[in-house]
Amino acid sequence: MDGGERLMPRKIIILDRQNLPSDQDFRVAFWLDVPAERQPFYANATAASGVIGATAGEVLAIQAGEVVETIETVGSVAEKGFETIEAQIVAKHGKMQAAFNANNPWTRYGSSWDGVKWTSVRVA
Repeated sequence: MDGGERLMPRKIIILDRQNLPSDQDFRVAFWLDVPAERQPFYANATAASGVIGATAGEVLAIQAGEVVETIETVGSVAEKGFETIEAQIVAKHGKMQAAFNANNPWTRYGSSWDGVKWTSVRVA
């Protein structure tokens, strides 16, 4: 692996702790997989990551539209153990990925009418 490959093993990256000293709120980068047919809509050759130290391959995947990065704060009270917070963050990623997959604003992108008939296109 040379760092330029588009292997995306990471899905969640904890960035920093917020609201110190009492709460265990963490700013988290969530990397969501983009369905192949929708990747052209997310491609952006100048996109960057908010994750310091993201590999070249990870940034290339974001630029290619293979991955969408969302940064959010996930909060928890200080009394909870870190394992509980990790589980909460993983569950949030699952919900975010499901919602992302379900929301397809481009479902009919490219459908056209030539003045006589429609040519219907479906984007999965």
